[in-house]
Amino acid sequence: MGTSASATSQAAPFAPTHQADHQGNGMAEHRRSLQSVNIHNSKTKSIITNKVAPVVITNNCREEFQIHDKIQSSNYSMGRISDLLPEHYLVLGEFFMVQDIYNRADVLNTTKSHGAPNFRKVKGNYPLFGMGQPSLNGFKQVLQRLQIDGCEEVVFICVREEPVVFFRSDGDFIPYTPRGRENLHENLHDLDRELSAEQIELSIRKELCDFAKLSENMFYVYNDIEHFKDDPQQVQILSEEDIHVTEEVYKRPLFSQPLHRYYRLPLPMEGAPLEKTFDAFVNILRVTPNLSLMRDSSRPLPALLFSCQVGVGRTNLGLILGAIVFHHLQGASESPRYLWYSVSAISITVYLFKENNLLNEGHIFVSCFCLQGKSTKAYFLQRTLQSLERYVYLLVFNAYLHDQYPQAFPQSFSQWLCMNAWIYRLLACMDSSELSAPASLITDGIRVSSKFLATDLLSTAKEMKVANFRRVSKMALYGMAQPNSEALAVVMSYLTDQRRGHSTILWLNLQEELVLEANGQMFTPREPGTIWLSPQEMELTLKHDILRCEKWLGVITEQDKQMRMFKTCHTIEELFVHQKSVHPGLSYQRIPLSDCCAPKEEVFDQLLEAMKSSLAEDPNCAFIFNCHDGKDRTTAAMVIATLTLWHINGFPECEEDEFVSVPNAKYTKGEFEVVMQVVRVLPEGHRVKREVDIALDVVSETMTPMHYHLREIIISTYRQIKMAKSEADAQWLRLRSLQYLERYIYLILFNCYLHLEKKDSWRRSFSQWMSQVAARAGVYAILNHLGFSEFENPDDSLMARLRFRWLPHSAQFIPM
Repeated sequence: MGTSASATSQAAPFAPTHQADHQGNGMAEHRRSLQSVNIHNSKTKSIITNKVAPVVITNNCREEFQIHDKIQSSNYSMGRISDLLPEHYLVLGEFFMVQDIYNRADVLNTTKSHGAPNFRKVKGNYPLFGMGQPSLNGFKQVLQRLQIDGCEEVVFICVREEPVVFFRSDGDFIPYTPRGRENLHENLHDLDRELSAEQIELSIRKELCDFAKLSENMFYVYNDIEHFKDDPQQVQILSEEDIHVTEEVYKRPLFSQPLHRYYRLPLPMEGAPLEKTFDAFVNILRVTPNLSLMRDSSRPLPALLFSCQVGVGRTNLGLILGAIVFHHLQGASESPRYLWYSVSAISITVYLFKENNLLNEGHIFVSCFCLQGKSTKAYFLQRTLQSLERYVYLLVFNAYLHDQYPQAFPQSFSQWLCMNAWIYRLLACMDSSELSAPASLITDGIRVSSKFLATDLLSTAKEMKVANFRRVSKMALYGMAQPNSEALAVVMSYLTDQRRGHSTILWLNLQEELVLEANGQMFTPREPGTIWLSPQEMELTLKHDILRCEKWLGVITEQDKQMRMFKTCHTIEELFVHQKSVHPGLSYQRIPLSDCCAPKEEVFDQLLEAMKSSLAEDPNCAFIFNCHDGKDRTTAAMVIATLTLWHINGFPECEEDEFVSVPNAKYTKGEFEVVMQVVRVLPEGHRVKREVDIALDVVSETMTPMHYHLREIIISTYRQIKMAKSEADAQWLRLRSLQYLERYIYLILFNCYLHLEKKDSWRRSFSQWMSQVAARAGVYAILNHLGFSEFENPDDSLMARLRFRWLPHSAQFIPM
């Protein structure tokens, strides 16, 4: 009975586009097919060719195979490193296979003696080992060495995120990695988030087998990317058994060592690992009984062996994680619950690694600030922050172990962080300001640009001398853009005149950027850099610098760029001090808000406390809010104030929801899946959301010409992503839409807080309520997967995560 057999490897999921012509007569193709299948001649009795596929009949006439092995070469790309080198097929459509380890990488010269480059044991009593990438025989030698040293149980963790495959060579399997032509020295990272490194390696192997079948069972690799001596070299590939993937190299030898375990834990080259990576590491601790706090203390600790390419950067990070774990197993008798208690354990770890020359003294790159060139300095600043982030995450992870290790990890690291979301707020404040605070804010590289360019959509500048002045109907709530001294005097006269008669006024400035009045106009630094002091202190410093510099400064006005000499200069606070002397009932506070973002929890606290204090003195107090243009931040604060006043003075009668006859009306009404998920969690969630929607509508009625609504802008911004001109623009719009969505959810949460804590006069702050109540109800867990699940998978974007969304962003750099 005939059997149809196929030796064809399917095309990899990375589809190249190069078109190649490999046509020939049918007999020639059948010969190539027979050659690629590699049926031994002694088993072949006869070959029958036909129009479909050749048929092979074995000598004993018991088996008959029809071979379907036509590989479409047009599915694959070809290329060459240079014009002097041959052209050949490219892995994953664009990459060359390069030998993984170069000769100079083995600084400790341990490849021959121990089987792997830079193999070492950390000094001290901990069974911690690190190494670079070994070959198959080298790894067997490493295991033998550990066995000789008395390591009964070994937990081996490969921390490489890039794909690695091993070619058969002289009785061994040698590691190679795919690399791009532009940088043959650098491995690939972040190839495909949906595929694991193991899956990519399998795809590469399938491609390599196909390439060999199309090239007489040979494939080109590179061993000397410095000089290309004798490169490229050909390796023979007759079947998949001539190529190993990482899992095969590391798992197969373990069958003779039942107590040994292998895991792959991809760690990043720079910065801190993702939370899911810490979760995976914790899972290793969970499933290893000898790493439990309840372990049999009579048994020796398992050896932890970490490996990356060279055995330095990522291996060191893995070794530090291992040292922290061993510290808990052997030395952590108490379990402090607060973050700062973990510093001692980290200090011990850092000391261990300094003793082993694993940490460079200059790793934080403080010297970068002496370098010339903006791009070079920016690069090292980025590296500095990445190193700082990694160190802080080690502190945080140690705090997690203190809290969760004694309980056998009831919460993952990701869950624990969501329960302690204040840590994300803290991490978002990381910057290099303490290393780079300049002596002066006025330099040749920092120009001053006018921020009095706020578009006056409400046409109030002519009468009120300030853009976008407005009032919430039937309430003593006002909003506007940033006024200068003239506009401030006009507004105060307007509010205190006989018709309105406000005797007590609280003015809340929401700007976080620096603002000065110079020669009667409002200005702000165009490139202010990092604000390491309060805005008021920075503005005072900036004012003195401007008056002291006595030189022409470049400014941008509504008309053009100009050079000006400033004769007068005043801070915002000085303007209000003057007005207070004219209007004693005026109070001024500055509560900085970030543009387009949900206010931080403490900002809600500050706004509520300011309003409560003012209303306690005068129940008829008027409230005025301003930001740079009177639009985004001003509107958000006015909604917060509206809800607060409603809770104090009583809610207006709520009308039935109006019928909105537009496509996808539920999104215009804010009924996104993630919003409704929060609403379902909250007590009387639908009522709470409806009250916020009414407040948004009431405030937005005052600014109809702006066509700006804090709820409706969510979907309108998201829809612009499809029309973005570039990927960077699309990512910026995605971030903005998520920030608008998060702000809307925060308003709903704040209104719920006002309801639930009203009985105690809001003695518990919103920040405390969020951490003590909302976090335990899973609110931060929801916000940590924020997105438009109706249209896409939220986890496809890093911006869905609190860790990345809460960072300060610029339009030039947004994590994908």
